[in-house]
Amino acid sequence: QVQLVESGGGLVQPGRSLRLSCAGSGSNFVIYTMAWYRQAPGKQRELVAQITSGGSTNYADSAKGRFTISRDNAKNTVYLQMNSLTPEDTAVYYCYADVRLMYGLGSRRGDYWGQGTQVTVSS
Repeated sequence: QVQLVESGGGLVQPGRSLRLSCAGSGSNFVIYTMAWYRQAPGKQRELVAQITSGGSTNYADSAKGRFTISRDNAKNTVYLQMNSLTPEDTAVYYCYADVRLMYGLGSRRGDYWGQGTQVTVSS
């Protein structure tokens, strides 16, 4: 099994920055695409940013120019640097990973999610 553990959320004032981290742990696995999603109260979960194992990135329009996603493949960790935060960024942020688990002579590929970390932007 693989576990994704997020950290770095909290309360921040508008215009300030926050950095989220998500580390994958387990054994005998390979992580492909990693991403950050968020879900605000009363809204659907939405993609914020994603990054492939090769480093290609994709951002939601709301994140372009303010957020930067990066990863450390050796540490199975993905980061989200969030700058110029606004109250509209308030949400629970979830880490996502596309993972292949190896076992015996086989493997199984699936989606994994972290438990979520709350980000609140308020003065």
